[in-house]
Amino acid sequence: MIIMSVDLGKARTGIAVSDTGESFAFPKTVITEYNTEKLVQKVSNCAKEYSAELIVVGLPKNMDGSQGERAQECTEIGKKIAETSGLEVVMWDERCTTVSAHTALNFTDTKGKKRKAVVDAVAAVIILEDYLKFRKNNK
Repeated sequence: MIIMSVDLGKARTGIAVSDTGESFAFPKTVITEYNTEKLVQKVSNCAKEYSAELIVVGLPKNMDGSQGERAQECTEIGKKIAETSGLEVVMWDERCTTVSAHTALNFTDTKGKKRKAVVDAVAAVIILEDYLKFRKNNK
C-alpha cells in the first residue's frame, strides 16, 4: 500500500510517500498555500497523483501530549482532506519532526532558500517513517 504523509504548516506543507512495501519514505513536494480550501484540494490531488491509499497527517501536539489550537486546526484540515480525497486520514503525533528535519539538513550542509524549500518535505518523511515503523511493529 502506498501511504502519503502531510506535514501541515502555516505557509508550506510537506508531502512524502512510501513505497508499496511500506519500507521507505520519500520526500515528494512542498505545497505553498495559505488558503485552507485550496490546500485541501492540492493535498487531495497529490494523493491521487501518487496513488496513495492512506494519508497520514502530522498532529502538532504540545510536549506534554496535550492538543493546542494548532493541533485542532490540523485535525479539522485532516477531516477536510478525508472528505475531499475519499481516503482514510490518520492523525499522527509529529512532535519534534521539524527540529529533526533541521538536524538532518545540518548534516547535508543544506542552507538558506534550499533549506526553506525542503525542510517541510523532510519533516513529512520523518512523520511517515515513524508511522511505517508503528505499522510494522503492530501487524
